[in-house]
Amino acid sequence: MGSPFDAARPLAPSVKDDEVQPAESGEANPISGFVDTLPAAIYVVDATGRITAYNEAASALWGRRPAPREAMWSGFHRLLRPDLTPMPLEESPVVTALREGRAIVAAEVIAEHPDGSRGFYLSYPKPLFDAEGRVTGAIDMLVDITEKKRSDLSAARLSAIVESSHDAIVSKDLNGIIATWNKGAEALFGYKAEEVIGKPMTIIIPPDRLDEEPAILERIRRGDLVDHFETVRRRKDGSLVDISLTISPVKDPSGVIVGASKVAHDITERRVAEEQQRLILREMSHRIKNLFAIAGSILAMNARVAETPAELARSVRQRLDALTRAHELTRPGLIDENGVARSGASSLRELLEAIFLPYVAERDGSIRTAQIHLDGEDVRVGAGAVSNLALVFNEFATNAAKYGALTAEGGRVSIRWTVEDDKVRVLWQEAGGPAIEQPPVRRGFGSTLADRIIAGQLAGTLEREWQRDGLRLRLELDRARLG
Repeated sequence: MGSPFDAARPLAPSVKDDEVQPAESGEANPISGFVDTLPAAIYVVDATGRITAYNEAASALWGRRPAPREAMWSGFHRLLRPDLTPMPLEESPVVTALREGRAIVAAEVIAEHPDGSRGFYLSYPKPLFDAEGRVTGAIDMLVDITEKKRSDLSAARLSAIVESSHDAIVSKDLNGIIATWNKGAEALFGYKAEEVIGKPMTIIIPPDRLDEEPAILERIRRGDLVDHFETVRRRKDGSLVDISLTISPVKDPSGVIVGASKVAHDITERRVAEEQQRLILREMSHRIKNLFAIAGSILAMNARVAETPAELARSVRQRLDALTRAHELTRPGLIDENGVARSGASSLRELLEAIFLPYVAERDGSIRTAQIHLDGEDVRVGAGAVSNLALVFNEFATNAAKYGALTAEGGRVSIRWTVEDDKVRVLWQEAGGPAIEQPPVRRGFGSTLADRIIAGQLAGTLEREWQRDGLRLRLELDRARLG
């Protein structure tokens, strides 16, 4: 890279020592004429470093008009190193050019002005020689790069923000070709930058959503902002991810739209939370309906056998209390309504007895063994599984009380379980209830919920057999999930 003076050499006369005159002499000097009209700051120093002449651009840059030979080395207040410490005189570009007798090309300096402001400049000092080859001074040109430095710094900061962002930040041209791809995009979509830059954005768009891209590009061409557009994109491994997109037009220095910048935020957790919330609300509605239905059944069953109103009230209250205790087992978490931690641990037999007690309690509060038969070795149910398992068996018991064996006076439910290796196998058999002519036409929310819990949280399987004399259920559960 040559000095900017090289380009001006064909236009400028040769600068020699006898042409460098003090401004007050009234004689021609190398700054006069066309040099004074140049936008670059140009000034001349003698061999001692005193400024002998300068153009208007230099005066504007310094913010003052020093008298001839008053200022030394530079019209700036002071020069600084890149670390913002004062630059010693011997390190300044002009002094170096005078000392070494050579031109200095594009030496970067930081100048501090009297008002405390700072600027960045490129210095191009070139020594001047007399006829005998002695250095008699130097001519320097200063190029202001302050705005470029600030722009570069701003771009570097923006780049650091983009690269450190957990969100995917991507840019593309108006044809949808990917131009940049940050670390967040790599993490979200699974593609490295080198795998996608230069390829169409459709690489991450599922086939059923390809029509979104032309519509987005059309809005960008119009200068529109696409804000919080929720959609689905495809990862490198083929899996789908829910995202929220904000897409902004990108303009060149002249204001022409040349592309788009896209920020994609993973909203998978939010979608899961929303689905869980909907499920909880449905479950709550289902439980409330069941509780009212069960309360009605309890009242009807006890009314048939109670001899006095007092006995009826006592019996119903006893069963409702048992129902409350069973319902507690289905609550998630280990904190009761008083904020007291519950152990949550139980055995499978204890859990089943608590669930059945509201439906088949004897007058002394024990379970009616003529209607409920439990048979199996002791299986511990840990705090992490007790709520889910209670939900499942509570659903089965509720259905038995509403539609199955427990609706009849002599109806029976037999539950047997065995432990083999890492599996707990449970057989639920109902008998003595209404005859089953055919399986239910539609499945209710409770059955769907039970299926989800067994297959998901309990890592098990469930089979239903709608036999004429009663429902048979076969469960196979992962013992590790129960503990």
